[in-house]
Amino acid sequence: MFIRKKKNKSGSISIQIIQKINRSNKVLRTIGSSNDPDEIERLYQKALYEMPRLYGATLFDIVKEPKISELSNDSIRVIGPEIVFGAIYDKIGFNALKEPFLRDLVISRITHPGSKLKLTEYLRDTGKSDTSVYSIYRFLDKLNNKLKQKIEDISYQHTKDLLGGTINVVFYDMTTIYFESSQPDDLRIAGFSKEGKHQNPQILLGLLVGKNGYPIGYEIFEGNTFEGHTLIPVIERYSKRFELQKPIVVADAGLLTNSNINLLRESGYQFILGARIKNESQEVINKIEQFNLQDGETGLIRKADDTNLYISYSSKRAEKDQFNRERGLKKLEKSLVTGRLTKSNINNRGYNKYLRMDGAITIRIDYERYKRDAKWDGLKGYLTNTNLSGQEVIENYNNLWKIERAFRISKTDLKIRPIFHRLRDRIEAHICISFMSYVVYKELERALKQTLSEISIEKTIKQINKMYEVNAISDNGISHSIKLKNNEIQSKILDMISNEF
Repeated sequence: MFIRKKKNKSGSISIQIIQKINRSNKVLRTIGSSNDPDEIERLYQKALYEMPRLYGATLFDIVKEPKISELSNDSIRVIGPEIVFGAIYDKIGFNALKEPFLRDLVISRITHPGSKLKLTEYLRDTGKSDTSVYSIYRFLDKLNNKLKQKIEDISYQHTKDLLGGTINVVFYDMTTIYFESSQPDDLRIAGFSKEGKHQNPQILLGLLVGKNGYPIGYEIFEGNTFEGHTLIPVIERYSKRFELQKPIVVADAGLLTNSNINLLRESGYQFILGARIKNESQEVINKIEQFNLQDGETGLIRKADDTNLYISYSSKRAEKDQFNRERGLKKLEKSLVTGRLTKSNINNRGYNKYLRMDGAITIRIDYERYKRDAKWDGLKGYLTNTNLSGQEVIENYNNLWKIERAFRISKTDLKIRPIFHRLRDRIEAHICISFMSYVVYKELERALKQTLSEISIEKTIKQINKMYEVNAISDNGISHSIKLKNNEIQSKILDMISNEF
């Protein structure tokens, strides 16, 4: 039994499952036909999946006298990534880009994350032609300017479909991505690093998503940009581009500035922002201190500017806040004993706020301020101009962790950082590929939650990378591809892909 690509009179290619019976070929099933190379490849991969599933093909079906000793490691290739992630890639709509090389870059970012050298490893493992790193770089040079807008259009439409055709709440957050370089330029500039890499040049990455973390778009900013200045331009850009009907904007406290709030109001947006309650006016702070909130309770303060400030208390958060304060204090005490603290350490960054100067040279810890800060343990503020209840405000705001998780996925699972590229076009292309990979990753995660909740996405990817086929030569010299039998988990994954995509 084998798979045949038959050229039709119309010029299209039919993908058929064939069984050889007494020197004649019998068509067991025609999977489909197409003129599009990407669609032909998809039909071929589907045939690889259907053949053993429906007909139980084995190595012995196509090789009368198999010579296992003649098979080498080069006869085996990984087919799981193309079957699974290729199907998801197509379902999202990225196949409309008609860029096979981009498809490989996106899938390999999930299965073989790392440097671009990992793509060549992926191509070898999957039996595709070897590609030089220079060919990859040439493609990157044209990717971002040519395809970014189309990629975001496809991603937005996919997210819109998942959310029932309407996007009424958007979530925005930023992160920093550093470079293994000491040479800054007009894009890679040293600035405040959320990863503690203040000495490294960096860029800022802003990500806009809908509910459940489904991606809409992203923007890249120079490394020394103040993140508060990015919110309004990004929201306005995507609102106009996708004709969003003034969605509720949810963002973190780092983006809470008076100018942002005023601009959101002037532009007709409702918002939910994380509040820096310690920076509020003394009048508001006095009201907060009067609350005696228990675990899970919420208090409301109506501010003079017609916004509502909700204050919630969580005992779990209080334990974490106390732990972090104590850990910060111990680090200060240790540094003080070893004499590593100088006048330059006295600032309001983190727990350095507890440092004080006695006279001209003596540094001490302000334990009284440390104790006073205990009253803030467990408290969290949310500022909004919506008419939502406190619970609804908090529930919407808590969706922001899904953006933070998106950044973690990009930085760890997809290994978006550190970036070794130097040229702007390649940096932007690298981020673009990582964004597409995240869209595909999220879609696999969504399907797993709906059908195979007992299997983690990490375990799923490992199993996908262990789906193999063998290329064998029959007695008549014809090459055949035989998909090896899947284990129980792999079979469940393929059934899910067949049903969902």
